Amino acid sequence: MSAVNAFWGLLGAVLIASFATAQEEFEKAPIEYSISKPSNRIERLQVRIDRGEVVLEHADGTGYLESLLRELEIPASSQTLVFSKTSLQLQRISPRTPRAIYFSDDMYIGFCQRGDVLEISAVDPMLGTVFYTLAQQKENQAPRFQRQVENCLVCHSSSRTENVPGHLVRSLLVASSGHPILSAGSRIVNHTTPIEDRWGGWYVTGKPNGWKHQGNHWAEGDQQPTQREPLGGNRASLEGLLATDRYLTPHSDVVALMLLEHQVLVHNRIAAAQFTTRQALAYNAMMNELLEEPQGRMLESTTRRIQSAGEKLLEAVLMTGEAALPEAVEGTSTFTADFLKSAKRDSLGRSLRDLDLQFRLFRYPCSYLIDSEAFRALPEPMQEYFWKRMGQVLAGEDSSRAFQHLSNEDRDAIGQILRETVPAAGSRLR
Repeated sequence: MSAVNAFWGLLGAVLIASFATAQEEFEKAPIEYSISKPSNRIERLQVRIDRGEVVLEHADGTGYLESLLRELEIPASSQTLVFSKTSLQLQRISPRTPRAIYFSDDMYIGFCQRGDVLEISAVDPMLGTVFYTLAQQKENQAPRFQRQVENCLVCHSSSRTENVPGHLVRSLLVASSGHPILSAGSRIVNHTTPIEDRWGGWYVTGKPNGWKHQGNHWAEGDQQPTQREPLGGNRASLEGLLATDRYLTPHSDVVALMLLEHQVLVHNRIAAAQFTTRQALAYNAMMNELLEEPQGRMLESTTRRIQSAGEKLLEAVLMTGEAALPEAVEGTSTFTADFLKSAKRDSLGRSLRDLDLQFRLFRYPCSYLIDSEAFRALPEPMQEYFWKRMGQVLAGEDSSRAFQHLSNEDRDAIGQILRETVPAAGSRLR
């Protein structure tokens, strides 16, 4: 066995061991991840396909991709391109043939040139992330989504995803083949990651061109650096690097990348809050029964677990620790305009989807995912704790370091937008 094969074999063994440890709790009651029936947009779409209400169209080169994006209301402008070999179809991925990622508020679709399947992850209100594949070969019968568990959870269930089945965005240096150079390190990326550490293994199109980051770069030949330097800048175009006409758009929009990274963190925190609360309540009920205590009695440990997960969720929603933008940024596609189409606005015309892009991501630093199906499905004890804490922060009663980035104007604006556009906030915020 070669040294390279031995290394990847060892890495696989470590990942499998980590996966087994991480999944142990969520495979037990009350979550029972693998055997529980999902309820998300893919499941609902499959029902419509089976009834003959929807027909997915197959196209040369892209298979079912375009038709699926239309049915799921995912804009093609959300396209981002990753050329690191970090997916199930790694043999299809290289700097010349990157994998395309498309996303909406609750869906993520991965597409590879000449890929056997579309890779799909759906945000499920009760199960966090649920993974599927859709065969790209045209069949006589209606297409069928296949749920995936073990293959995906090896990477998508660990401390990197809040120890729940979740989404993952990484930045790492890659060789010209697309293989990761692990000796140069790897970063999990979200909105707290400094710009200079983002986008290794990704293409980035946008303005200005002078940003320094890890994107648009790979190590040539046998170069094996032990550390990464911010070599990138944004590119106005990807022409000459790959055949852009084989993708739905010629872009890997920097604004789409930043929204993608933000969503991944918040979705994982929502899932962790969902799982933690249900697990804590189940343990609480068991202990009350064993000790012959009233079922309404709340153990101190239960309260602490809910509070801990709730604080992490609150900090993610309110953009705690967000990395400042080095200067104003602009995308190259229509993604920014497409993202704003579903904005809910208050009486002053303000929305949580309004982008700043001068110094930070959002004009009003509070995630739009607070008004999502997954957030609304959080158990009542988590909802009660979260909204109480949100009220304290917005009222200025909590000016701790985690929320010092919020000015008085931010707090007032966020409070009014929430009360007027998010139904739960109207009844819970004081």
